[in-house]
Amino acid sequence: MLEAKPVLLIVEDDLDVADMLNAYFNVQGFEVQTANWGEDAVKACSSHPPDLVILDIRLPDIDGFEVARRLRTNRRTHNVPIIFLTEKRARSDRLQGLELGGDDYITKPFDIQELRLRVRNALSRTKLGIVTNPVTNLPEGALLDEKLAESMRKDGWEMLHVKLENMDFFRDNYGFVASDDVLKAISLMIASVIRDEGAAEDFIGQLGTAEFVVVSSVTRLPALRDKILTRLEQSLDYFYPLKDRGKKELQSKRIVIRTHLLDGSHGTFKNLESVKKALASLG
Repeated sequence: MLEAKPVLLIVEDDLDVADMLNAYFNVQGFEVQTANWGEDAVKACSSHPPDLVILDIRLPDIDGFEVARRLRTNRRTHNVPIIFLTEKRARSDRLQGLELGGDDYITKPFDIQELRLRVRNALSRTKLGIVTNPVTNLPEGALLDEKLAESMRKDGWEMLHVKLENMDFFRDNYGFVASDDVLKAISLMIASVIRDEGAAEDFIGQLGTAEFVVVSSVTRLPALRDKILTRLEQSLDYFYPLKDRGKKELQSKRIVIRTHLLDGSHGTFKNLESVKKALASLG
């Protein structure tokens, strides 16, 4: 399986510099996006958070410091690494950038190889440091892999895959804040069922943006599944504004809860990727 390219957002109003960075990092194996205005950068990050932002401080509308401030106060983007790129050399500018949560700072004219290494190092630190989802605070990434591997070493394990369909439609119509609130509420309800009805060794993790995985024993999980599904389906109406709850034209686009159980009877799993692939195929 090919590893996804890191997504790099370059925020630079100098078109020559932006084009040069775009071409260089594309060759280096990145998926590169560009923005020439600060407001456009904030919108792009909120829609699809990149893996890293190279951010010029001097922009035509809001400056890079304001862009960074907004990214750091948004739940979806507060962990995205930021490298400031600027002509400003004053110590006060460096301090302001670092105080806003900037991960690094490089001044123009710059060495492109140095910038590449700074990008690589920032991404490496992020990969090692983030093990929980910024919206739900559930284990994901390396921490989830570790917990899944631990479960696979035990006898009688079973996994529940919970997927929320139509979340893209919900987010497009009601906004990112409302979408994040749904994900957080869903995760809290699943965790509540596990706490009240499960055992100490049971856990819930974040498999994807709108996907969760619960690991328990084959004797407990079917009952947990029923309680989770009942709890979630009873709550779906409350995520929508009153004016939209009865609209027939929205019924086919409402959030739908899909659940599937996976255990050793589905085959022999050699590694975590095979487990994830099996879970994904069920949904």
